[in-house]
Amino acid sequence: MLLDLLKTRYSCRNFSSKTVSDDIIRYILECGRLSASGGNEQPWKFGIITDAKIIENIAEAASINYSQNWISKAPLIIVLCTQLMDYKDEVNCMNRFPSIKNEIRAMDNKIYSAINMEEHQTKIPGEHMVLAALEHGIYSTWISSMDCEAVGEIIGIEGYIVTNVIVFGYPKEYNDVTPKKALNDITFTNHFGNITN
Repeated sequence: MLLDLLKTRYSCRNFSSKTVSDDIIRYILECGRLSASGGNEQPWKFGIITDAKIIENIAEAASINYSQNWISKAPLIIVLCTQLMDYKDEVNCMNRFPSIKNEIRAMDNKIYSAINMEEHQTKIPGEHMVLAALEHGIYSTWISSMDCEAVGEIIGIEGYIVTNVIVFGYPKEYNDVTPKKALNDITFTNHFGNITN
């Protein structure tokens, strides 16, 4: 079932006007809620955005590097947010990169928090939501290139950082799935030099 779903998934940027029902939104969020997190911290908040004007404003904030105006036509956005880290987590960051431990320790806490932002903590629930939506014929696109601070201001977030936005909707028309690399092109066994056949 999961493999069949994944074989149909692509990043959709052209949505129909059909709205996503409250029941399906709740199902999508529940699948995100049940996700794993480091130390079971569950440091996230999920912003459900259905207001057309707010979606339009987020589309503008996501168009800092290139136009992403297509976002404004989506019926649903879920904004993934994680708690601000006001300390340097030696276990999760410094000890993972011991060669730059001193440089990390010397960083300003605000800069450290913004750069690190425990983004991995929202990737798991976000992907669960993408798959949960796909079960219902709802496609999506991840947005990482955006002004996170501007999106945070738009939705009035406090004490959290916006990490990603996922745009959801029913496709206006279905596109071909983008080809993926073969398994033996992306795997190795036991040592990097050993190609998996």
